[in-house]
Amino acid sequence: MFNLNNVNTVYLACGTTDLRKSIDGLVMLVDTELKLDPFEKALFVFCNRQMNRLKILHFDEGFWLYYFRLENNRLKWPTTKEDALKINKNELNWLLKGYEIRTTSKFKPITAKNSF
Repeated sequence: MFNLNNVNTVYLACGTTDLRKSIDGLVMLVDTELKLDPFEKALFVFCNRQMNRLKILHFDEGFWLYYFRLENNRLKWPTTKEDALKINKNELNWLLKGYEIRTTSKFKPITAKNSF
């Protein structure tokens, strides 16, 4: 059943991920690389190398896979390949709106750039 009300934790897989992976591949990444339980009531967020696409893995009586794509911008994604960065749903919304997440829990807005 589609229900995000019980989700309080969001894990960002820092660095880049090959988004050709589907549910089974991402579950394996959560288990082996992030050392987390993929069946936890949490969202696991993965970003591609161009930082314009996300996949979000969620378990609720079965696995859900959400896909997010930006058309003309890039996400401010943490690039250090460390453990998963733990945030909450509000911080995920801020990230999707273009704010940068820092490990000190401060957020910096994206500045507009001209491209010629």
